[in-house]
Amino acid sequence: MTSSKADVVIIGGGIIGSAIAWWLTRQPGYTGRVVVVEKDPTYQYSSTTLSAASIRQQFSTPENIAMSAYGIDFLRNVKTLLDSKTEIGLHEGGYLMLATASGRDTLARNVALQRRHGARIELFNVAELARRFPWLTLEDIDCGGYGVTGEGWFDAYALLQGFRRCARRQGVDYITDEVTAVTVENGIARSVSLLGGSTIYCGTVVNAAGAAGGRVAALSGLTLPVEPRKRCVFVFSCPAEATITDCPLVVDPSGLYFRREGTQFITGIPPEQDPACWDFDVDHALFDRVIWPLLAARVPAFESLRMTNAWAGHYEYNTLDQNAILGPHPEVSNYLFANGFSGHGLQQAAAAGRATAELIVHGTYKSIDLSIFNYDRIAARRAVRELNVI
Repeated sequence: MTSSKADVVIIGGGIIGSAIAWWLTRQPGYTGRVVVVEKDPTYQYSSTTLSAASIRQQFSTPENIAMSAYGIDFLRNVKTLLDSKTEIGLHEGGYLMLATASGRDTLARNVALQRRHGARIELFNVAELARRFPWLTLEDIDCGGYGVTGEGWFDAYALLQGFRRCARRQGVDYITDEVTAVTVENGIARSVSLLGGSTIYCGTVVNAAGAAGGRVAALSGLTLPVEPRKRCVFVFSCPAEATITDCPLVVDPSGLYFRREGTQFITGIPPEQDPACWDFDVDHALFDRVIWPLLAARVPAFESLRMTNAWAGHYEYNTLDQNAILGPHPEVSNYLFANGFSGHGLQQAAAAGRATAELIVHGTYKSIDLSIFNYDRIAARRAVRELNVI
């Protein structure tokens, strides 16, 4: 059994953990030792690499808008901020959020808020939608919010590897192992024990364990309302794909989404039953029973589609309000959370990583004030209601 010391131990080396690690090395004057513990360096089952890899600014919470605004700026300049090897293939194809008459007022308020915070979102009436996207069926649609710029999709694995590669180059240690215990004494996290038998004595612990965040918190006797929720992504081709021009990521009022992926498309929808689970089995019946009929109803050309691939990943689902949980535990001041992003972690990683690094080094937020997402609201059951959760 061996032991070592670290100023910061980050549990989880996915996009959030790696972004925090990299940002710590960017804090002026910070020279502490940073260790990232990641049990699977292949990231085969990581929520990061199994996501739909998109970014949007169409949120209803100013802080979520601010994080994604920073996120798109980061992605646009990723080769300068990380390194020239980070080829993420950013495509700013936009989001199109469709609404029926009953959802018109909510969408209009959201678009107005987004525009006040600098996002280039247009509110299209049904005639404008028909001109811009003639391949859509719009009989039940009243309006749509469209991201002119600042929204789209990219290569999640490339971004993760960029953060990881640059963090390691700047001195961060990545350890392939699994955390089995976090020792807390007198309100202070003292050490992290690993499955391989070693112990790391630490100054700060960061829980960035993704879908396993709740389990990791429980190792210290702490409560975190985060659990894995499975999301299936389906890939399909369409013989008439050439007629579906200028296709953004479309979000249907039903919760269905779809977007282009080269000459094919990807799609998904929240499942009808959504229990916590750890398996990666694809629910093909969901596609046949629910998704395909909705696709065909919204885009007639999709009646003749053919599914070509599918996979399943997990949201790190915050059961309180589906928003990030950030900052220290009120009773264990050196135990920080970066969890519960509920499908938004990839697009919010750059901003959340920077913010968490600022808390560790400076004790306060220096860039975006994300205190609305503090852990304190969990114990108080004080939900932050985000109206645009996909």
